[in-house]
Amino acid sequence: MVNIKRPTILLFGKRGQLGWELNRTLLTLGNVIALDFPDIDLSNPDCLKPIIEEIQPNVIINATAYTAVDKAETESELAMAINAEAPGIMAEYSKKVNAALIHFSTDYVFDGRKGLLYVETDKPNPLSVYGQSKFLGEQAIEQIDDAYFIFRTSWVYSMRGDSFVTKVLKWSREKEELMIVDDQIGNPTWARSLAEITAQMLVKGDDDIRGWMKERKGIYHLAGDGFASRYEWAKTILENDPSKTEQKTKKVTPMKTSSFPTPATRPLFSALNCNLFKDTFKLKLPDWQISQKYVINI
Repeated sequence: MVNIKRPTILLFGKRGQLGWELNRTLLTLGNVIALDFPDIDLSNPDCLKPIIEEIQPNVIINATAYTAVDKAETESELAMAINAEAPGIMAEYSKKVNAALIHFSTDYVFDGRKGLLYVETDKPNPLSVYGQSKFLGEQAIEQIDDAYFIFRTSWVYSMRGDSFVTKVLKWSREKEELMIVDDQIGNPTWARSLAEITAQMLVKGDDDIRGWMKERKGIYHLAGDGFASRYEWAKTILENDPSKTEQKTKKVTPMKTSSFPTPATRPLFSALNCNLFKDTFKLKLPDWQISQKYVINI
């Protein structure tokens, strides 16, 4: 019998929307060690150093993030620790133990003023502390310049926890009219499909994931195929709702972002072009409408 050594995968952020799906999906690929608070406390990113050195993983996957976009404006130190400093330490110590690193970033590194789909070579110009912290995290990984993938994604959702989909469904049970912005445009991305395509991509590395990733290192856009406004997305959620009889909503009204002042400024058109990922790995995520229809009915 051939003894095939399974890689050790160290996953940070197992309780988040994406991390929860990754923890399930990656089990088929290797020995997964999945951590989250209180196992790690990224308000002190230095806690990562002894963990990585002790576990000696083959692959590190970072699904942690400070995602409270508005709160980040007043909790900038915490956002920077989690989103900027921690990824840099992960990159430094993944190189030290000869591991490869996968890190997830965001469309919010862009200012949304291009008016076209963003490609990887477009210059980031974040409008918020959250966006700036995620951009600094990208830069910290790039400076280490080892075996890494940075996947910028957009509008991640699931039926677990607090996502735009679960919020819209909840609002539809409470309100006769929903007012949803129609000038914020992005790629709705199902967390499970994002986790699954990450696993499918890793399989291509075969028994030398680190070397394979180092040859292809860089930033890739990876989000649901196609794009929509928040208004279009909300309408699709309500149309696909398997329990329409529970809806109180009779009307969905399009509004402008300016009608809802928030502490953080959000990019308007931040949809991502994912052709580089598709061309490099021969993989792509499904059309966002197909995923939305499927996830809401499972």
